[in-house]
Amino acid sequence: GFCSSPMREKAMDSINAMSNDEAAKAFWACCGCKKYAETMASSRPFASKDDMFSKSDHIWASCGRPEILEAFLAHPKIGDNKAAAAHGGKWASNEQKGMNQASSDTAAAMAQGNKDYEEKMGFRYIVCATGKSAEEMLGILKSRIGNDPETELENGAAEQNKITHLRLNKLLAEHSGASL
Repeated sequence: GFCSSPMREKAMDSINAMSNDEAAKAFWACCGCKKYAETMASSRPFASKDDMFSKSDHIWASCGRPEILEAFLAHPKIGDNKAAAAHGGKWASNEQKGMNQASSDTAAAMAQGNKDYEEKMGFRYIVCATGKSAEEMLGILKSRIGNDPETELENGAAEQNKITHLRLNKLLAEHSGASL
C-alpha cells in the first residue's frame, strides 16, 4: 500500500497528466471494457486516490450487460497462462499464479469447470484470483455453477470490480515510482 502522501500525489499527477489515449489504455488494462476505460480517462483529473476509486466504482456500476461481458472477454480463462500474458501482461500472469502450483488433476478439473460454466452461463468464469490457490478457485467455481446466469453476471461483475481495484493500485504504484 501507500503510506507517504507525496508519492501518492506524484502518482495522481502523473495519471492526470497522461494524454487521453494513454490514460484510456492504462484504464483498459485495469478493466477491459472500452466504455469504462474511455469514461475513466475523460473523468480526470482525479483529486485523490479515493476520488479515482469512487469514479471507477460509479462508472463500472453504470455499465450494462454488453460492457460487463466485454470486460469478461478481456480476461484469460483461469488457468490459461498464455492468454493471461496477452491481456493484463505481467499483472494477469501474476494474479493467476495460484494456478501454477496446481496439480494436474486440479488443472484438468479447472479446465472442465471453465467449459461447463461457460456453456451454462454463456460467458466465462471470473474470479479475483489474487491470493487464491487453484483449489480455492475451483471450489468457488463449483459453488457458483449452480446459480442462474443473471446472478452470475452480478457475481462476475463484483469480482471484476475487485480485480479493477487491485489493478488501479498497481497503476498508482507504477506511477509513483514505487513497486508493490
